[in-house]
Amino acid sequence: MPGEHARRILLIAHEFPPSPSPQSLRWAYLVRELALAGHDVHVLAPENPASGSGLPVMPPSVTVHRTFPGPLMGLLVWRARHRPDPVGEGAKQDAPTPGLPASRPQLNWKGRLWHTGLNWKGRLFNRLQALLAWFLFPDLRAEWRPWAARRLRRLLRDLTPDVVISSHEPATTIELGLLAKRAGFNWIVDMGDPVLAPYTPWRWRRRALRLERAACQQADHVVVTTEPARQLLAERHGLAADRCSVLTQGFDHRFQASARMGQGTPFSHDRLELFYTGSFYGFRRHQPLLQAVLATPGARLNIASISVPADIEAASQQAPESVRLLGFMQHLDVLDLQRKADVLVNLANDDPCQVPGKIYEYLGAGRPILHVGGAGDDVATQLLRQSGRGEACENDPDAIAGLLARLAERRREDALPMDDTILAYAWATGAARLDAIIRRLTAPTALRAPTPGPQNHDQTSQENPR
Repeated sequence: MPGEHARRILLIAHEFPPSPSPQSLRWAYLVRELALAGHDVHVLAPENPASGSGLPVMPPSVTVHRTFPGPLMGLLVWRARHRPDPVGEGAKQDAPTPGLPASRPQLNWKGRLWHTGLNWKGRLFNRLQALLAWFLFPDLRAEWRPWAARRLRRLLRDLTPDVVISSHEPATTIELGLLAKRAGFNWIVDMGDPVLAPYTPWRWRRRALRLERAACQQADHVVVTTEPARQLLAERHGLAADRCSVLTQGFDHRFQASARMGQGTPFSHDRLELFYTGSFYGFRRHQPLLQAVLATPGARLNIASISVPADIEAASQQAPESVRLLGFMQHLDVLDLQRKADVLVNLANDDPCQVPGKIYEYLGAGRPILHVGGAGDDVATQLLRQSGRGEACENDPDAIAGLLARLAERRREDALPMDDTILAYAWATGAARLDAIIRRLTAPTALRAPTPGPQNHDQTSQENPR
């Protein structure tokens, strides 16, 4: 799509590679697809202490403009640059898992910070972080705002982008997007989840609602990840249907299994190998699943996560034949193992407006999906019903155990076919829908070819005071 359809896009994203967060992955893939389609994509993002290994590779045409992230995160960045140990002082590296790269670090930068918290410096850091979070909206990540706003004004002047996109969360990016809109630029808000969510602290609820309302009133277009979220914004703020689109999470249809880890796998043909990837939030109930796995002979729950609840940790030690912890795994390694497991496990969120992004990633893996805790009509349950890729089950140990027994009886080795129903959730498809929104917002007279600029270059702001 180069030439007449090309646009210059400026993305404001606090979470962007090398950050390994789900929102970072979302925009890593969307930016990649938009750049491959011929757009001139620029990203405003803070410096980040993560390594970025195991994440999608950006096309050489993408320019990332880095800024000072704020005093506290800036300290982590400084320590990461001056610390030769990739795992971190005081952190232990788990024993290598058979079938996984022996040199693979078990912790990412968040995990290293957790272990650093075992010493007095780490405890002091965590207390300071918690204190500042009380005063910064929506959380500590807001410390980036002064440096981001200064750089944003320069980029708007120098790049004159056709469209500015805010990647939420955090809500700081929406505040920055409002600056761009007031300066006269087209503005798209990738809201994802509403700013005012069930987990929003009470002290910030009024401010979150005001910012959410401002975004719905002033943005040229709002993007959310689920239909319930779109309906919620319509009810709260009267957001018209033609100004709001659903763009779900997705999967990488370009990924090739075994490209990173060879044919080795930690999974056994003698077991029903369940694989769960992601976090264990308070709004995801894992206890019934754990009970069901422990009660099902031959079933083993494999977990790739930075940290796990205490009961799962205890179960992995008491019944290693039923529960196995793989530690932190890089994103591309996770994608590889997803394609080799027998069943991929998804835990429902309490809020039906929120859908774990892993469910879409699982669709691309071509393996059966077990969705635990759905309300019967939640988005993930509907998705499995439409695609035929798996089954949903109530959050009851007996019901889950019965379903596991049935899954063990009809285990299959062949990957599920990649049909049009599934490809509708590929990142490339989502990027094409976003491209259509961008083209509708920009007038034909604004069309232009990308101008020469830094190629595949992370630009660090000279405003960094260190």
